Amino acid sequence: MKVIGVTACPSGVAHTYMAAESLQEACKENGVSVHIETQGSIGIENELKPIEIREADVVILTNDIGIKNENRFKGKPVLRISTSECIQKGSIIIKKLAAKFSTINAN
Repeated sequence: MKVIGVTACPSGVAHTYMAAESLQEACKENGVSVHIETQGSIGIENELKPIEIREADVVILTNDIGIKNENRFKGKPVLRISTSECIQKGSIIIKKLAAKFSTINAN
């Protein structure tokens, strides 16, 4: 499974990066490929490449504020969660997604 995502929070500081780190760690623990773009106070960092978007199975977007260039993900399954959910439940979220996609791919 390949996960991409964008994290952003209203202030664009700590929670943006904490959410990204939590998702990255959860993916690493579960053997899931991941690339997370952050949209923080200093702008867009680790911007997702078109090939990463094309190859992604699922997109995780934080819903605390609007995500810039969200139209890039049209046609992809999108999971919207808050930055606090990313931080607190990153591992649970990734485990559930991995289980769901392994079931889909098995059929």
